[in-house]
Amino acid sequence: MSGAELDRVALAFEPGSLVVLNVVLALVMIGVALDLRPADFAGVVRSPRAAIVGLLGQVVVLPALTFALVLLLRPPPSVALGMMLVAACPGGNMSNFITHLARGNTELSVTMTAIGTVLAVATTPFNLAFWSGMNADTAALVQAVALSPGELVGTVVAVLGAPLALGMLVAARWPRAADRLRAPFRLLSVACLGLFIAIGISRNAAVLGDHWALLTGVVALHNGLALLSGWLVARTAGLPGRDRRAIAIEVGIQNAGLALVLAFDFFPGLGGTAMIAAWWGVWHLIAGLTLATVWRRRALRAEDAQAQATTT
Repeated sequence: MSGAELDRVALAFEPGSLVVLNVVLALVMIGVALDLRPADFAGVVRSPRAAIVGLLGQVVVLPALTFALVLLLRPPPSVALGMMLVAACPGGNMSNFITHLARGNTELSVTMTAIGTVLAVATTPFNLAFWSGMNADTAALVQAVALSPGELVGTVVAVLGAPLALGMLVAARWPRAADRLRAPFRLLSVACLGLFIAIGISRNAAVLGDHWALLTGVVALHNGLALLSGWLVARTAGLPGRDRRAIAIEVGIQNAGLALVLAFDFFPGLGGTAMIAAWWGVWHLIAGLTLATVWRRRALRAEDAQAQATTT
């Protein structure tokens, strides 16, 4: 099967599974919101620089670099659209855990996840429409499915905005309940999402087997670029080592669950788009945990010295 044929592959995916995926993603976002407090946002108001730098890396730099990578690699159009879709999504909730493991600034990571998720109601539809429209191949795919910006915004609000608001309400009104629910909720939601992705990949093993080199190569390179770009943006801004690590991980760990929902909602006939989103959901955890393990063993003093030298 050629790379071009991947554009026409319809994955084995039952319609009812999309409802399950939406519910799972909603649970994931409620789990994220249970961790949020008004103080998290107040910290950004008092010292917004690191969060602003990180969000610029996520919302502006990563989509632009993804577009450049698509031009360089020239993958099949459905794969290119999947790359742009992933880059348009906010950070994933596992970024907070991975940042903590890496001895990064966990508070900054949580703040970026929260604000990035709220902003995603606008930034995800905009970035997907803008960057896909800049490429003739992906623009043709978007036009073929008659993508409605209004419907896209509505889907993002439903699967991100509403669960986030519900979780924050529970955390504010019933903090003791939120404390008891936080850990099991996160473990359950992430396990369910991982199981969903694993089942989806197993059911489409033949497609993945035919294109494993293409999909793995593209996702690994794209994810590596995301992690590196986040770190470089933070380094260029002269941020300390803990902030660099948090921003690198936040930019490199994307919300693959949202990407999957959007892929099946709006591009159901494009196998490459969904496979990129699904495989990213697996790969970014492998890469993120590996990087965190390396960083955990490395002292931050050298990085902080470099940051001070950059700013002087």
